[in-house]
Amino acid sequence: MPKEKIVVVDDDEYMREGLVETLDSPEFSVVSFDNAAAALDEISDGSASILLTDLRMPEMDGMELLAQVKRLDPKLPVVMMTAFATIETAVEAMKKGAFDYIMKPFKAEEIDVVVTKALEYRRLVAENEYLRKELGKKFSLSDFIGDCAEMKGLFEKIRQIAPSTATVFIRGESGTGKELVARAIHSQSPRRDKPMVRVNCAALSAGVLESELFGHERGAFTGADKRRIGRFEMADGGTIFLDEVSEMDLALQGKLLRVLQEKEFERVGSSETISANVRILASSNRDMEKAIEEGSFRQDLYYRLNVVNVELIPLRRRKGDIRALVKHFIEKYNREEGSRVKGISDEALAMLENYDWPGNVRELENIIERAIVLGTGERIETGNISAGLEKVPGRPQEKGAATFEPRPLEDVEREHVMLMLSYNQDHRQQTAQALGISERSLRDRLNRWREAGLIE
Repeated sequence: MPKEKIVVVDDDEYMREGLVETLDSPEFSVVSFDNAAAALDEISDGSASILLTDLRMPEMDGMELLAQVKRLDPKLPVVMMTAFATIETAVEAMKKGAFDYIMKPFKAEEIDVVVTKALEYRRLVAENEYLRKELGKKFSLSDFIGDCAEMKGLFEKIRQIAPSTATVFIRGESGTGKELVARAIHSQSPRRDKPMVRVNCAALSAGVLESELFGHERGAFTGADKRRIGRFEMADGGTIFLDEVSEMDLALQGKLLRVLQEKEFERVGSSETISANVRILASSNRDMEKAIEEGSFRQDLYYRLNVVNVELIPLRRRKGDIRALVKHFIEKYNREEGSRVKGISDEALAMLENYDWPGNVRELENIIERAIVLGTGERIETGNISAGLEKVPGRPQEKGAATFEPRPLEDVEREHVMLMLSYNQDHRQQTAQALGISERSLRDRLNRWREAGLIE
């Protein structure tokens, strides 16, 4: 975890060295300067967490430095230090954007309190900015492309469940648009003006995920150098989306179950109980019944999450929507790339419609984007898309076909995983993402097959 950078400016060498010594700790990186201009250069790259500056200095004084800093980084907390403090100077500094001021001489405990408050302010500003961005992401049913009966049924279900407070479990293969559904539910709900906070449960280890969900207190564990507000607190009044919740550690599943039942939790390292009014949406690309049977997911938690179930169909079962999806993606990437692709040839469209899309809509979007970026003509031709389609394992044999051979599901899964590993040149992170599973799940599979002598 990177240290918080504290910039100190004071033309008094004794005061400067004393502050550096006082603030020096594993939590902070302290840099000091005897003039404001040098400090301004240090701050210009945006890496500073807090500025402590003397008020009276030659050439550029603290007030002028404050004004310059506010133009460079308005969110940077600036603490003024002065031996000549009056109510008037304090008021003037605060009006110009100073976070606080402190009178010289001060004790180590006083500067520690001011710095802690300033860093907490910096963190809250960053979290508020994140939440504002989330609120700005407006999703609606118009973001969905599809005219088949299954998609029309999905639209109607979203309209029905959005106004409620019910927990929703969204199931579907990787790339089918589970997050898009979650955002549509939130944006159609009475909570639309509150944040929707997403947590990717597959991307974080159990310890990190617990802190991410519930927050932690300073000193709760190694590296916890300040209090952190968890995603449940950030989502208070709004919605939290637990993406790929099936990858969550079993112990953490128990804590999540309590949140669902009691609507309360504690930060890591704290005994204070916190309540949060949060609607929970969750998703998974796994066979949940199999996960429960194998003991990797709690049955009682699944029942709590699965109050309302939304099942997303894979693209191979809605191929009639491919033409509309291609048109949508061409228009999207023409805007983003400044291209002028007018459409797709009948031959190229037929190739797309005859493919089975293991990566679903996300894979189709990637192929159209690549065709537009690398293409030179006014239309997408077969040559623009064939390479991308050939590299991914294609259509499985249909049951009843002449070459059909009954095989255990484990063998089919292993073969597909090994093919994807080969395609991604043994890059495990990319392979796990393409398969829609966590790196941990991929590693467990490979270890199990290796121990059984099924792979080298």
